[in-house]
Amino acid sequence: MTEQDRVTVNDPRGPVNNGEGHQYVFYGAGTDWMTRKGVESLRIARADRVRLANRFVPPRGYRIAADHLERPGSVVLLEGPPGSGRRAAAIMLVHGFGEDRSAVEEGFRIEELPATAKDEDRSDKPLAPGEGDRFLLDLSGITDEEEYTRAQRRLAVHRSKVQEAGAHMVVVLPSVLEHAHAPDFEPHRVKLERPRGVAVLTRYLRMDRMAFHPADLSSANLQRLCDRSPMRELARLAGLVKAARDSGRFGSDFAGWLDQAIHAVTDRASEVGRQMAAVRTAPERALLLAAAVFEGARADTIYEAWQGLLKKVGHKEEVTSEFAQTDFGQRLKTLGIERASDGRLRFERLAYADAVRTYFWANFPGVREDLRDWIDCAAGLDGLTTDDQVDVVVRFGERSLAVGRPDHLFNLVMRWADRAAKTSDDPRAVTALEIGLRHEEFGGWFRRRVYECVVRSGSLSDGMARVLTTACHQSLGATHPDQAMVRLHHLAVRSGETAHGAREALLDLAGRDCRLYRLLIDRLRERARQEPSEANPHLHLLVELLKSDRAPDPPRWPDLFLGWKTVFSQPPTELWNPLVSSWLDTVADDRTQEMALDVMVAATHGRTAALHRLYVITCDWARSARHPSRAAIATLFWQHIDQAQYARAESSERAGAQSRTMEEER
Repeated sequence: MTEQDRVTVNDPRGPVNNGEGHQYVFYGAGTDWMTRKGVESLRIARADRVRLANRFVPPRGYRIAADHLERPGSVVLLEGPPGSGRRAAAIMLVHGFGEDRSAVEEGFRIEELPATAKDEDRSDKPLAPGEGDRFLLDLSGITDEEEYTRAQRRLAVHRSKVQEAGAHMVVVLPSVLEHAHAPDFEPHRVKLERPRGVAVLTRYLRMDRMAFHPADLSSANLQRLCDRSPMRELARLAGLVKAARDSGRFGSDFAGWLDQAIHAVTDRASEVGRQMAAVRTAPERALLLAAAVFEGARADTIYEAWQGLLKKVGHKEEVTSEFAQTDFGQRLKTLGIERASDGRLRFERLAYADAVRTYFWANFPGVREDLRDWIDCAAGLDGLTTDDQVDVVVRFGERSLAVGRPDHLFNLVMRWADRAAKTSDDPRAVTALEIGLRHEEFGGWFRRRVYECVVRSGSLSDGMARVLTTACHQSLGATHPDQAMVRLHHLAVRSGETAHGAREALLDLAGRDCRLYRLLIDRLRERARQEPSEANPHLHLLVELLKSDRAPDPPRWPDLFLGWKTVFSQPPTELWNPLVSSWLDTVADDRTQEMALDVMVAATHGRTAALHRLYVITCDWARSARHPSRAAIATLFWQHIDQAQYARAESSERAGAQSRTMEEER
């Protein structure tokens, strides 16, 4: 329904999005603290697709695109004006073509491809689609004709592979370069037209369980918004209506909530401009910004943040008693900031804080580095809860990315991570990195920075390694699993305590998907052969991956065969014990897995020493717990080993006989 579909959440204790940029909200604490509450479908993670599907209003032309995409090997190129819902339509097409079927349930691979060469990195491998896989390629952000020409050349290569594999691909074309479309793509293009704005708004309001009548949406101001606004703005409007209702500060009827939301969308920027024209002193402006960034925190904490901001920007207050100055409460009232009964501060007007933040970052470029350094310190004030801290990071991240400074956000990731406790992540660092990785424009930039960090042999603190592990596992693993796997692999083979967490994250990620499982086996086999040694970390990882509790259900025997073949072809043989024993345990508990015995023996390729080692391991396993089931499985395994030895001996005899015959013929 929208290219950058999002719902903006306004709450006295949470962040608000009221302009350009992206909204992410995280709440909670502990290992699962990072639960996303505000969503925009910039990447095609499952949760985002499902949520968007519930709110999606198909634009005109969608059904034509869905019908075209049904054919195996099909490629559909979507074109349409900005704001018409091109990207959301593309996401829904790869999600399930029509309205009733979903690729989520069917288990197909769904992946977004890099739009330009700068979004790729050295770890990316050529596209290798499988039958039924679905891909999204969003070129709508390209404005340079030369860059678009290069992107179309890559698209031609992707299209060929997709058609050959029987996969499906949806491409969003740039609206400003229609004259540069390649003629070869003409048969695949589908024109989308903007859906009815009121239908979009109604769908969002209904999903938020908002009670209203159609007549409530008939005002002239609202009709103008519905007729002219991009889909993302209508999604924001619906979110603001919900925020007005949930806050309890703007009446108890739908008309009042809607009126507040409309004012928030249409008037806030000009209101902030007028206030800034009236507010001229550094202390007043600093307090306005501190309250906007820390909205929802306690008054004393915001006071402390305010004083820290004044010092950071170099303001020197006149030396006078605080009793002789305007008191803090009066300053707040003058600026339109109210103190709730629980001591937390919020702006009187809906979505005003975000408009203030937008104004400062857009109009004071010279102090952006000072603001970064201020957030570095202020986001750790003692009076802030974990939720407060995360809110501050989200707000700073949104503004930094909106003005094109991803380096400011990543710099804070490194600072917070390097100072983190030895055994835990800093939630601020993880939040900041997740915001960057999920950003539509700068996601590729952050993925490259993460890659650069993990491939370095040193200079990576334990705290940073933990943050990278968490972000790759939780965020990148949901949107770009192949790249997440590459980065986690580099972290997993590093020295130090943090490598253990990276190994667990890597193995868990691979265990979620059979394709990733096979990719990791291939990657580890290649590295294990390149670095043969008893301390080879890649071989140790491969052994752990091949254990029965890590294998897909049902097991994919060809994949396991290749992995076992590598393990059984090189030392140390001590690594074999837990691997073989895990599968013997599995077969003892479930006789339907007996194929494991035959495949393990086959993976030795009949090498006598390897077969002997399997025999010894089985003997030790059978003796470790005397039970009839173990004895039966051990006997069965020995039979497979004997058959392999007999086959090898027979083959050797035939080879010898053939050699003698050839000699006699000479």
